[in-house]
Amino acid sequence: MISDTQDVEIAALEPRMGDINVTFKVLEKSDAKEVTSRRDGSTHRVADAVVGDGSGTVVVPLWDDSIENIEVGKTYTLTNAHTGLFRGNLRLKFGRESELKEAEEEIEEVNVERDMSEENHRRPRQSRGTSW
Repeated sequence: MISDTQDVEIAALEPRMGDINVTFKVLEKSDAKEVTSRRDGSTHRVADAVVGDGSGTVVVPLWDDSIENIEVGKTYTLTNAHTGLFRGNLRLKFGRESELKEAEEEIEEVNVERDMSEENHRRPRQSRGTSW
């Protein structure tokens, strides 16, 4: 089955988007940490990459083999990606159908002023007013 994906700039990312294609330059990558899955107890390696384009930056969580598949300074296109929230902050995420390829054109300029992962996407809690 062929899905209809859309090309999206980083500044246009919002929580719960799916079937998107994003081209980005890798700005930095954290050291990998080992984590244990709560679901099945298996051990995985995880790292975060900060990626960007001319519109802004976002954090991409990298799992296991994808950590080595991304190099700082290179430009990639991630197809069939989706977005999610981690502690209220936006993340661009790989899905089961996602594919990462080196982009045909290099991104020269990255807008580091607009960090989409820093914007808080949590809904404010409803205050329970007391009537004293």
